[in-house]
Amino acid sequence: KFVFVRDGFHFWAAAATVIWLLWHRLWLVLLGWIALTLAINFGMGALGASRSTILTVDVLVAILMGFEAASLRRWTLSRRKWRQVDIVVADDIETTERRFFDRWTARQRGLSNDQSAVDRGAPPPTRNVPGQPFSKPPPPLPQGGIIGLFPEPGGSR
Repeated sequence: KFVFVRDGFHFWAAAATVIWLLWHRLWLVLLGWIALTLAINFGMGALGASRSTILTVDVLVAILMGFEAASLRRWTLSRRKWRQVDIVVADDIETTERRFFDRWTARQRGLSNDQSAVDRGAPPPTRNVPGQPFSKPPPPLPQGGIIGLFPEPGGSR
């Protein structure tokens, strides 16, 4: 089983938070959202804030929910013992699925060019160990003291 979680702003999580949370079965997040909203509304009401100020804060909380909806969904999935397998960048769900399953099947067959799966062997050589290629002193700096692809002082560009 795989679940694809789109990252980015979720409009329906901001516009209809309760329905979106129920649809995605985010029960703990729903309870937290209800508690936060009630605490903000009662707290600001007790402090004497106007209705327009309370509404503005509620709208800001809704926008925050729209931005954080994907993170809350991933958190809930991780609590249910799901694990993140890959990150795929694509424009639509069909392209996302195709790219993911192409890489997934390649990894399963061992054909991946994944750098994390490459055996790196021994630790990298150090400059202080005689007999290794990096134990030679570094080459001298150029006369101008410039290293790399930077232009030389006073030279043409």
